[in-house]
Amino acid sequence: MLTIPQTLLERITEAAEAAFPYECCGLLAGRDGAAKGETLVTRMVPSPNVTETQAEDSFEVDPQVRFDLMRALDGTDERIVGHYHSHPGGPAMPSATDLKMAYETDLIWVIVAVKDGQAVDARAHGVNPDRSAFHAVPLNLIAD
Repeated sequence: MLTIPQTLLERITEAAEAAFPYECCGLLAGRDGAAKGETLVTRMVPSPNVTETQAEDSFEVDPQVRFDLMRALDGTDERIVGHYHSHPGGPAMPSATDLKMAYETDLIWVIVAVKDGQAVDARAHGVNPDRSAFHAVPLNLIAD
């Protein structure tokens, strides 16, 4: 289960709407939650989409953003737990391109569906250990 404060999810959906018709992206930091198998998101870090292909249907987090976040988390109980991106005009489900790029099976993917500039859905997904498919991860919203 991915537990995320409502305001952080709102910031992610706002970023998705602002980037439309392009994909937004960023990183999620957090730690293990109180329940077994729970991951608690403690912060979201936006990134420019630095993809070298069409930003309408692909994304790449800026490596410098990731490096800076890793340094900031060093020595804390937080770690990078996942990333987020948007699907302009598409569902909040992983695409074939997403599966090709799913190298880190321990990261959770939050995908926001954006239709006509408005976020309409957000879902969390995990990558199967053999990288053959994604699986749904329950998304638990909490008050701040």
